[in-house]
Amino acid sequence: ELTQPLAMDSYQRSPHTGSFVFIDRLSNITIGAGMVKETMSASNIVWHDMAVTKQRRADRNKQKPCIIWFTGLSGAGKSTAANALERQLFAMGYNTYLLDGDNVRHGLCGDLGFSEDDRAENIRRVGEVAKLMVDAGMITLVSFISPFQADRQTVRDMVGSDEFIEVFVNTPISVCEERDPKGLYRKARAGEISDFTGISSPYEAPENPEIEINTGELSLEQTALKLVNQLKHYNVIG
Repeated sequence: ELTQPLAMDSYQRSPHTGSFVFIDRLSNITIGAGMVKETMSASNIVWHDMAVTKQRRADRNKQKPCIIWFTGLSGAGKSTAANALERQLFAMGYNTYLLDGDNVRHGLCGDLGFSEDDRAENIRRVGEVAKLMVDAGMITLVSFISPFQADRQTVRDMVGSDEFIEVFVNTPISVCEERDPKGLYRKARAGEISDFTGISSPYEAPENPEIEINTGELSLEQTALKLVNQLKHYNVIG
């Protein structure tokens, strides 16, 4: 990784601008060298504007496309709440799709682990998919632990300022651990799982989420009702 872009050519085309060395700035010792086999130029990749736009799709669907991003600890009730909300929105006639963390890791992100880098890539991929679905005019619900603020901000920045609704499922860890539907907390406490959010890996709570719920205090029906009312407040639904 370099601190600034460099203009380079393939070595075959121009040996002078197609070769390089790496020098340690402290010791001035050469620590590596190489040649450019092939370059990828952004000028060769052109964005095509399509006749059917996001706004036209939204108008046909009679809804405001957006990402509703559920974040919280494992066992907080994210997937359950997101599923209940989608069921309610679908019954009201809205076009929706739900991206769930566990389900996505069976396919799109099946090659990723749970290190910080892999978690970041996991969220980036899902964010790109959610962005495409917003462009398709869909109300897209996303349920991921997504423990790091920077990763959630990356997705927020992918879409318009009014197209990202963050839902913080702020259920206390004591409640999550008591539920422990997958037995993950027990395994994490026993040291059988590393990098487990809330135990051996940090969770950065949202500072200013659009919506905050605690599934330890609300029934599923109350949770769905609160979410629907909040989406009306943000003019996502009528």
